[in-house]
Amino acid sequence: MAVTKIGIRQLVEFILRMGDLNASMNSQNTALEGARIHRKLQNRRDEDYEKEYSVKRIVEMDGEEFTIEGRADGVVIGDDLFIEEIKTSDPTFDELSENTKTLYWSQAKVYGAILTQDLDFEKVTIQLTYYQRPTDDIVEKQQEFTRDELSAFFDDLVEQYEKWVKLRNDWRSKRNQAARKLEFPFPEYRNGQRDLAVAVYKTILTEQRLFVEAPTGTGKTISTMFPTIKALGEEKIERIFYLTAKQSTQHVAEEAVELMEKDGLKLKSITITAKDRITFPEEVDMKPEENPYMIGYYDRIKDGLEDALAHENRFDKTVIQSYAKKHMLDPFEFSLDLSLFCDLIIGDYNYLFDPMVYLQRFFTMEDKNNFFLIDEAHNLVSRSRAMYSAVVEHALVVKAQELFQTAKGDVDSKQVKRRLSQLDNEFELIHQAFENQAEDHMVEYNPLDGLEKAMLNFNEVTREWLTKQPDTDLTSTILDLFFANNAYVKISEFFDESYRVLIQDTDDGIKIEEQILDPSPYLDASLKKGRGAVFFSATLSPVEYYQETLGSKDGLSLRMASPFNQQQQNILITNYIDTRYAAREHSLPNIIASIATLVEAKEGNYLIFGPSYAYLNQIADAFHEMHPEIEVQTQTNQMSMEERTAFLDAFRTERSGTLVGFAVLGGLFSEGIDLVNEQLIGVGIVSVGLPGLSIERNLLKDYFDDKNGHGFEYAYQLPGMNHVLQSAGRLIRTRHDRGNIVLMDQRFVTSRYLNLFPWHWKKYQKIYSVSDLQKAVEAFWSL
Repeated sequence: MAVTKIGIRQLVEFILRMGDLNASMNSQNTALEGARIHRKLQNRRDEDYEKEYSVKRIVEMDGEEFTIEGRADGVVIGDDLFIEEIKTSDPTFDELSENTKTLYWSQAKVYGAILTQDLDFEKVTIQLTYYQRPTDDIVEKQQEFTRDELSAFFDDLVEQYEKWVKLRNDWRSKRNQAARKLEFPFPEYRNGQRDLAVAVYKTILTEQRLFVEAPTGTGKTISTMFPTIKALGEEKIERIFYLTAKQSTQHVAEEAVELMEKDGLKLKSITITAKDRITFPEEVDMKPEENPYMIGYYDRIKDGLEDALAHENRFDKTVIQSYAKKHMLDPFEFSLDLSLFCDLIIGDYNYLFDPMVYLQRFFTMEDKNNFFLIDEAHNLVSRSRAMYSAVVEHALVVKAQELFQTAKGDVDSKQVKRRLSQLDNEFELIHQAFENQAEDHMVEYNPLDGLEKAMLNFNEVTREWLTKQPDTDLTSTILDLFFANNAYVKISEFFDESYRVLIQDTDDGIKIEEQILDPSPYLDASLKKGRGAVFFSATLSPVEYYQETLGSKDGLSLRMASPFNQQQQNILITNYIDTRYAAREHSLPNIIASIATLVEAKEGNYLIFGPSYAYLNQIADAFHEMHPEIEVQTQTNQMSMEERTAFLDAFRTERSGTLVGFAVLGGLFSEGIDLVNEQLIGVGIVSVGLPGLSIERNLLKDYFDDKNGHGFEYAYQLPGMNHVLQSAGRLIRTRHDRGNIVLMDQRFVTSRYLNLFPWHWKKYQKIYSVSDLQKAVEAFWSL
């Protein structure tokens, strides 16, 4: 097991932080801006000033070695010892809470405790330099400390922290013992499950990344979690992160833990629920300084942690909320603090990969005790691009200006209005550029420095102004603009050759998007915060595409066979249907006839998938007009939760007759749902699923054409084919399921697509007419 690292700041804040939970609108210093300010101040110092001085101390707590480490902003080693700690934020120094100042000084005092001993100094001068960013005001405070008093301070911190280490170690001893005894929770492995479990365990041992294509029914969740928990028991790792894109797959992980607990597993697991879904209703419209769950949060958190950890092992939304209510703690922040003491953390991808919301308590430094299980990994490609992109719109600026015109002004609002006007001017300058061109969009390869400066200036004056204003439509709009600006500026820190600035002149005004085309280096950096990772999904072909786009070119790969009999499904490719845009009207009668042939061969439930809502509605309407006797359900855009449930319930309710559901490829019903046995007996897929032509997709195409010559595949073909495979995968969910899959597009018979077929699709049939389709479908049902 790797030596556990504890950041000096983490140690100080855990023990000494008191008072209220910070307001949601913190300083708008970006990491890049903060680093710039640090360098600016450091460069003013004398030649003997050593910047970013590494400080480290190995201590023993509860019989285990820990490395406590950090970097002092500046150290001068001469006849005397001098340490500088630089902090930057927006409030004045006097406006900072006493606890915030205590934390600042305490961090520097830990540096002093370690360095006075390591460098043999009897005393040290510590300078706290505070830079107020909006005004550029600098406050410098100095204190002198002896080695003995700093040593006592440090020893006291470690002693207090040791109590929590002992709590954790006592639990881990029980956990490890139970994990070593744990047996696979089924009488026998399914075909391929043991190979997968072995591969996962070896991946952990060798500190690598593994890509696993595991078709439905292979039991990939239990086959990845079981060996990872065994490695936990052997102390190869100390913490598992199970990351996924959907709540439904988070529930699958929870169920796997529950199953293993019945066989004796002892594991503290937590599911991190999004803030807007776990916050108490009474908190929603409440300011932080008025919120009783935030006021005094740090004065109560340790009691809440001790109580919850003593009585619970599995922390889901309900359990977290119950203890948060009992101890008057904000439930979302409480869940994050609880996660520090958990062995398994289940949550969304963004808690590792998103630069705006990643869990800083775990991922500020590399830690070989972390291991990542990444479920439904095919979704991470598009999700990661969204994480590293940002959008701002002129319409929000215009709306704010209009609201200001009708609002009562004050002295402070003049500054805000002036900065808002400057931001509006930047948008107007960009808009003027469209007057000399016919296109409704432009693409820039460099950041828009003038716009970003205007955003920063606006946010600087707005932050303080907002805290003094009542809640109105104006302040709500200003707050939306504030956060949009903040996201845009923070994302701009990552701007490199893989970024484009897409500027569009829309009906609502100028829309500007910083769009990343290849976030793979940033995903790689996030993955290096752990020992290794397993990416798994039913659809990860071709694996080279996913390895490249997910920052793991040297990753291992494992492609598993389907556990089901190939005779359970009948893959039929209609070579007589052309769904390319120019041929759609002409091919519509053949599509309707083919759907009718599929569903009339056997009474039951069917799903037909199309590439877009417009095309899907055209097909559904034509089918219903031709066959009014057949019940039809059609997915609509922006369905409510009740409408989604009703759509699926229609398939899950026993009925006589035939039901045909029409749904969109890549949409709500194309993955993550289980319709078993007679709930679904056939799937039709219209088109090869290519995403619609767009400026964004074409930028992606051009980028990868330059990078590796596979622009069309990366931008259009492979995302589309993944939607096809996921949609077809709705049919066979258990060994009792049977049915036909009809692929309605002649492009499927070309090598470009046949080469992407999974192994269990290799016994496909080419169909050349509707009558041939009827014979093939009827022959399947006669078996």
